[in-house]
Amino acid sequence: MRRAGGALDFAELAEDIAGEARMAAHLNAQIITLEDRIAILYEEADPGQVIASGPGFGVITAAGILGRLGDPNRFASLAGIRAFTGLVPRVSQSGLTGRNGPPTRQGDPGLRETLFKAADIARHVDPTLAARYHDLVAGKGKHHNSALCTLAAVLVTRLAACWRNGTLYELRDTDGREITEAEGRRTCTTRYKVDKTARAKVDVRRRAQQLKNPTTSRREKESRSAPATGPSTTTLRTNPRDHHDLLDVR
Repeated sequence: MRRAGGALDFAELAEDIAGEARMAAHLNAQIITLEDRIAILYEEADPGQVIASGPGFGVITAAGILGRLGDPNRFASLAGIRAFTGLVPRVSQSGLTGRNGPPTRQGDPGLRETLFKAADIARHVDPTLAARYHDLVAGKGKHHNSALCTLAAVLVTRLAACWRNGTLYELRDTDGREITEAEGRRTCTTRYKVDKTARAKVDVRRRAQQLKNPTTSRREKESRSAPATGPSTTTLRTNPRDHHDLLDVR
């Protein structure tokens, strides 16, 4: 790409860039074709657009969840759905005591990765999820990835409850008032944003805890990993029998 004497050969450089541009255009065309195909298949699997009604979701995200989770009605309970995702905490028992550890990571790693990313999208739209994330990170000092794992378990439970009840995901504020997506985004940004200062305070508290308790430090390092790094990468109208599962995801 350089001529004799070190001068840059702009003609050769332009030819290389043009080749890369053609390759990128070809890949983009393939992606568009695949997305169109996915949209058609998703419409057949979920004509009511139940999963796609999730906060901030698009068809690709919804298809990724439904395609890997399958029909939520095939599970005996919402707790069984959470266990299938591998997002429930591993329980370490010693004698008469028990302690929750990192997620079990059982099941489909692709489903966990999709739910993990979906939870990160949803927390910027749904104030109830944003409030929970804020409490876990700024209040309890949890790592970002650990908090998202918790939100992902809550999210899949809500989506499954909607599917089983034949209802769409209803976006509501923390006071139960139904809101629009624009209102939800505004509330999440103004009321529950975890800024750099808050994250820095959390890091200081975490380092102090790690120095105080090396065993906790090892567990904390493990909990930092998002589900994707393992084997791969609102108040809702629900059935009263599912109410406990929606509010008590730990």
